[in-house]
Amino acid sequence: MTRYLVVGSGLAGATFARLMTDNGNHCVVIDKRNHAGGNVYTEDVDGIHVHKYGCHIFHTSNKGVWDFVNKHASFHHFDYKPKVRYGDDVFSFPINLLTLQQVYGRVMSPKEAMALFNTNKQDNSNLESWCLSTIGKDLYEIFVKGYTKKQWGRDPLELPSSIIRRIPIRFSYNDGYFNDTYQGIPTHGYTDMINSMLDGIDVSLDTNYSDIDPSSFDKVFYTGPIDELLEYRFGHLDYRSLKFSTENIQGVEDYQGVAVMNYTSDLTPYTRVIEHKHFMKKPPTTHTVVSHEYPMEYDGSNERYYPVNDERNKEVYLKYKKASKELDNFIFCGRLAEYKYYDMHQVIASSMKKAQDEIHSSKV
Repeated sequence: MTRYLVVGSGLAGATFARLMTDNGNHCVVIDKRNHAGGNVYTEDVDGIHVHKYGCHIFHTSNKGVWDFVNKHASFHHFDYKPKVRYGDDVFSFPINLLTLQQVYGRVMSPKEAMALFNTNKQDNSNLESWCLSTIGKDLYEIFVKGYTKKQWGRDPLELPSSIIRRIPIRFSYNDGYFNDTYQGIPTHGYTDMINSMLDGIDVSLDTNYSDIDPSSFDKVFYTGPIDELLEYRFGHLDYRSLKFSTENIQGVEDYQGVAVMNYTSDLTPYTRVIEHKHFMKKPPTTHTVVSHEYPMEYDGSNERYYPVNDERNKEVYLKYKKASKELDNFIFCGRLAEYKYYDMHQVIASSMKKAQDEIHSSKV
């Protein structure tokens, strides 16, 4: 039996701890927050599951990942269809044939729509250049420019095009954001799912890694910030953070008619308005809970959300990654430990793979 210290009770840590415990090992999970679940934590506010750290829609085409989470939660189908508010207009999003009709004032066939997009001369030098060379000025101004400036706190000319290329563009009337085979949300909330994953496992909340003596464990599964672990010897890695202004509105059954409304103009300080009850299968009808989402810099006192993958940070992270190899009893996983953007299904798949590797190595 191997003793593992699991640092972090989010999806990565909970997945690893569950799989290793089920394989006969002993895991102790610690988390610096006063609750388990990391950023997928949901809080019950008068019967509404509030996504405390921003909205989370589970989607995957990996059946192994889907089967794993369904062992720990019942899911209801949820097709993510956000809308965009730009000035006084609301647009269908992601960009699809209806969006193009709304922007250009005419119905287009898929072939006509495809002709609008330049796929042969894409300029990948930066985010703005890619957009202007691919989707054109009108769509860039409405859907990308202001939102990106707010989200990243940087001019789009300073950002890599890879940030925007993950947003889908559809030459049909399909306005679903994700293409994955399985899409849904835990019917009883993500916190309930995480609690099931950690059932029977020792969990210590309000506990920092610095509070623990790692020498009493055989291995450490670490999901925290890698620069913090290595005492910032190469400098701080940069992150964008978020602030949420959440209001419980009594007597209002429906505030905006959709789970997420993106506000893309930089004249509006927030990027999204989230109405949490729309994520639920059977929400209460007497009130609603709404969160305004404000992007901001990570300053050491707030939460790290998005790695800033510019050239400077990539170079710094590679130094930390190389130095981390000195810690031969450590396993690194997750956004903070690997300084990498992960969707939920991706971090679970990564954690499952690392657990499988551990199990395999123990048998060799």
